[in-house]
Amino acid sequence: MFIFEVDGVEIGTFREVRGLELTVDVETYTEGGQNQYVHKLPGTLHWPNLVFSRGMVESDALFTWVSNSAGEGFAAHGNKVTRSTGAVTAVTSEGTRLRAWEFDQVFAVRWTGPEFRVGSNEQLVEELEVAHNGFRAKTTKAPAP
Repeated sequence: MFIFEVDGVEIGTFREVRGLELTVDVETYTEGGQNQYVHKLPGTLHWPNLVFSRGMVESDALFTWVSNSAGEGFAAHGNKVTRSTGAVTAVTSEGTRLRAWEFDQVFAVRWTGPEFRVGSNEQLVEELEVAHNGFRAKTTKAPAP
């Protein structure tokens, strides 16, 4: 299970998080007189969007946060996207926080609601996609004895 927080406010608990990855472009440089290899240098970092999915919950924190990126909430901020600090924390079924990552300048870019079908017993699932400008490991507090 994963907890997603924005500026310290819990947005929701998710069953799945995709996109926690980093790709570095590799620039090559051919040096005159060096015939055994081409120099490889690190280039631009790429951070894909995070995609969260989960069962339905009753909290309105998700929509409160998303509303800052659209409609009246967007207009109230001078038609500028409000970027925040986000955090994803892996949690055990007992609630112990295992590992966390902090994300810079997050904002919501997509939300997909549940699909409803008569006679279906499938769990209702929401999906949230979030853009960001990079992440780092975040220290989790050890559980109290």
